Amino acid sequence: MMMGYWYGGLGWIGMLINLVISVVLIIGVIFLVIWIVKRLSNNNSEREFNNTTLSAVDIAKERYAKGEITREEFQKLLVDLGTR
Repeated sequence: MMMGYWYGGLGWIGMLINLVISVVLIIGVIFLVIWIVKRLSNNNSEREFNNTTLSAVDIAKERYAKGEITREEFQKLLVDLGTR
């Protein structure tokens, strides 16, 4: 008779509820660790990106390569920046 009181008087239902809560907590901890690792790695990559500044010519080359500007605009930018 005392066995039913171990899990709050719910017996096997109490064991199942306990199991579900335990699994949810474990999964929550795993997701929390993954989120922290991703956040820390993103901060490091942002710092590295901020340390490397692109020149105006490099930015113009990127925009031309992506198709954001035409060939004529690219050549005009190079002339304006004093490079060829």
